[in-house]
Amino acid sequence: MRTLIRGGWVVGFGGATHVLIRNGAVVYEGNRIVHVGAPYEGAADAVIDAPGMLVMPGFVDVHVHSGDRAGHRLISDGGRPEYFGTPILDAGVRHRTHAAAAPSAVQAAARLELEATFTVAELLRNGITTFVEYGAHPGMQKAILAQVEKFGVRAYLGPGFWCGEWEADAGGRLVRDLDEATGERTFRTALDFIASIEGRAEGRVRGIVVPRSVESCTPALLRRAREAADELKLPMATHAAYSVLEFHDVMQRYHRTPIEMLEDAGMLRPTLNIGHGNFIADNPNLNYSGGRDLELMGRAGVTVSHCALNIIRRARTLDTWERYRAAGVNLALGTDTYPRDMIMNMRTASYLGKVTSRNLRAASAGQVFEAATLGGSRALGRTDIGRLAPGALADIVVVDLARRDVLRHTPSFDPVKTLVECGIGDDVATVIVDGVVRVKEGRIEGFDIGALRDRVQAAAEDSWQAWSANDLFGRHAHELSPASFPGIENS
Repeated sequence: MRTLIRGGWVVGFGGATHVLIRNGAVVYEGNRIVHVGAPYEGAADAVIDAPGMLVMPGFVDVHVHSGDRAGHRLISDGGRPEYFGTPILDAGVRHRTHAAAAPSAVQAAARLELEATFTVAELLRNGITTFVEYGAHPGMQKAILAQVEKFGVRAYLGPGFWCGEWEADAGGRLVRDLDEATGERTFRTALDFIASIEGRAEGRVRGIVVPRSVESCTPALLRRAREAADELKLPMATHAAYSVLEFHDVMQRYHRTPIEMLEDAGMLRPTLNIGHGNFIADNPNLNYSGGRDLELMGRAGVTVSHCALNIIRRARTLDTWERYRAAGVNLALGTDTYPRDMIMNMRTASYLGKVTSRNLRAASAGQVFEAATLGGSRALGRTDIGRLAPGALADIVVVDLARRDVLRHTPSFDPVKTLVECGIGDDVATVIVDGVVRVKEGRIEGFDIGALRDRVQAAAEDSWQAWSANDLFGRHAHELSPASFPGIENS
């Protein structure tokens, strides 16, 4: 079946970066694009009219943590200062194993199904056609796989592995013990899972090797991760240079920066997706005299998954977008936790990039748009996604910049600048993945988003209501996260 999309602005691919085509056309047949450019005069079995709209490649989100993130909502505008902005709640360290709140197997499966549905539906509704799940546990990975197959998106999945997580002692202080047996067990589990899902969903599902973070792995485990990625020809992802706690923990253990640890393991490469990567050696907040992290990263062309909207809530960002880009780092974008709105993330990355660089030309609309598309495809070693070009996969998004119910987009001179400066995910009108229309007129085909929203809200409220049973010190959710204003309860 041949489908023509016509009448809008088209973001085509010019061989190195994107090009903007006015009154352009895109034609796809099956799951491949066959024409991008001038108005198409040939026959078509179906037509999508897009006057005043932006026809663009689907977003590639390279950093997604699944779930409703009910716990993360409690540290907005807060958190413990001694964690230096790391998004850890006391309860978040231990609540999954707290006997008083342990769910039944049925409850756990139902909650996983709900959180996976919420994750994939939100990504799809916001025009994200490919995403990287950043190392959730095997149960969540399996639940995500089921929803990927159901909703028809493209995904890179792989359970995270590590030798030890942060834990809290009796006083609420964070401690970590590295256990090689745990590393071996979780590593084998991850590889077994990858082997079981590689190529599923008509090839839309691929594996990815995810050591959870540099400080949670031994040097030997990092080397094994690299060896597995080499053998399986898969990309890698890991949190590195992402927090003050992590940087100093690694320095104290190994006298190396997290980035130097990755170099020692042979992991630095374009298909290494470094989560956040903002606390590198010369970041002024670290007060560290030494290291050449940015040089190492740029020379290898590594990818940094910049989750601008998530980390700015923790009072940090890249230092700076302009420096990373100039060094040769491949910048890509991730929505991380919430909201999974890539348009909002592009805007946040652009504005922060300008402020921190003290340069109004830094992190331009074109640069952040490229990061959200081509940057993600480079991170995955692919040339068939993140672009509209003949031969590329038909992962296409149509954004309605001509909506009659809003004034945000008007007047529009450059549609990409309009999208980045004024757009939101709700402006996405059509999403096509692998040649199949999955979102039409802003609605996921055959799916009730409103009903999902109600289920997620109810589940989150149950979680917050029971929070004291999970908390190390028995505190209630409202104690951890005071309301923005004094509350008045009405019966």
